[in-house]
Amino acid sequence: MEDFEIVEMYWDREENAIAQTDRKYGKYCRKIAYSILFDREDTEECVNDTYLQTWNSIPPQRPEKLSTYVGKICRNIAINLYEKMSAAKRGGTQTDACLDEMAEVVGRSSDVEETLDLTLLTDAINKFLRRCEKQTRIIFVQRYWYMVPVSRIAAENNISESKVKMTLLRTREKLKEFLQEEGYSI
Repeated sequence: MEDFEIVEMYWDREENAIAQTDRKYGKYCRKIAYSILFDREDTEECVNDTYLQTWNSIPPQRPEKLSTYVGKICRNIAINLYEKMSAAKRGGTQTDACLDEMAEVVGRSSDVEETLDLTLLTDAINKFLRRCEKQTRIIFVQRYWYMVPVSRIAAENNISESKVKMTLLRTREKLKEFLQEEGYSI
């Protein structure tokens, strides 16, 4: 079933829209949630919350690319759940490492949406990434969108872990410079 057909089902308030979304994007959402939460039960809770939020947001939203839409919702729910669960016990996990690395560039607060206009920031980061080499872009997205461990990024891209780390470091530095040029105070 095509995305536009599923979106129409949401607009028509057909409950089957959720089942169709799960059929088409369930595995994708579970991969996103699990890479942040590392717990099957929490992942399922996150995916279910994703479907509920999708149901509640369409209408009025009419996403053109449903995978991106539900992926973003799922990722945000997973990060919020992760931060809630680990508020008292910081440290050491893969998710912490990713969030801390990006905090060097864009800052971090308990509610990033309060301190940044995320739409403009996302546009600026996408503009920056379009200027990067393909492999750099892939590594960056794997690490900071999907929160994939460095070792797995290296294996999937047939490069060394040190090359991944150096690519990420240099890309973060260049992104920081780029964002400052775009008017963001970092």
